[in-house]
Amino acid sequence: MDLAYIPSPSTGVVHLGPLPLRGYAFCIIIGVFVAVWYGNKRWIARGGKAGTVADIAVWAVPFGLVGGRLYHVITDYQLYFGEGENWVDAFKIWEGGLGIWGAIAFGAVGAWIGCRRRGIPLPAYADAIAPGIAFAQAIGRWGNWFNQELYGKPTDLPWALEISEGVNREAGLYHPTFLYESLWCVGVALLVIWADRRFRLGHGRAFALYVAAYCAGRAWIEYMRVDEAHHILGLRLNVWTALLVFVLAVVYIVLSARLRPGREEVVEPEAVRQGRAADADPAPGESSPSSAPSLDKGAEGDPADSGSANRG
Repeated sequence: MDLAYIPSPSTGVVHLGPLPLRGYAFCIIIGVFVAVWYGNKRWIARGGKAGTVADIAVWAVPFGLVGGRLYHVITDYQLYFGEGENWVDAFKIWEGGLGIWGAIAFGAVGAWIGCRRRGIPLPAYADAIAPGIAFAQAIGRWGNWFNQELYGKPTDLPWALEISEGVNREAGLYHPTFLYESLWCVGVALLVIWADRRFRLGHGRAFALYVAAYCAGRAWIEYMRVDEAHHILGLRLNVWTALLVFVLAVVYIVLSARLRPGREEVVEPEAVRQGRAADADPAPGESSPSSAPSLDKGAEGDPADSGSANRG
């Protein structure tokens, strides 16, 4: 008799009258909110304006969703264009199926467009939102729990995941790979936050660290999964993708540290201009400061560590 296991929801949809609330979509939305909220705090601590992260996210999030879905559909095309399948299902994003590789790649394109419109360096923006993205992934993975998908091999461990009988799945107890990846992403976020405080990472290196750390975990977690996937030389496609992206991220960190050491002093020129204008025109009864160091230099580091900005 199994004494302990993680139960799966009997359904991934809750109906409020005619309105369906899908657990998968809810997790994605909450994850996006957390990423924008925390990214905004980090951006302000670096000397940027409040609201800039959200403005750029208006570009990045839709691009990321499209890219994530495209990657999933292309790499698992047999689920939608195989014999007996309905190609219309490729558009049913609420049923699950977002590839993080496509989401990050296309999301970066959207972020680049938003940053270009605001005159902001993309690497600085990426550094600010990196931990938030990891937290968002940690939350988003629980959408797979609602859909009873992306689990691992059978196991009798106390934290095994109970899967019920369904389409393309057999009832049983399996490794909860969604939980492993969720916890790993939380660890990745904390690692980036710590490293950013300790080493004052700049010019995209905090984001590259997030990418490398995530890929390291994704490789072994992906290896445990039993869902259908394409294989190359005996390894799942996503394992190879994780290894390749890991190498590219590490190479970027090394080369960037040599070519562009240190951290950007100004991340949002408009914030600096507004700060100087405010200093030049003080309110009645107030003296005008001679300079605005917090705007010129930026509050280095994480918002929770504003008192130790010059450490390391």
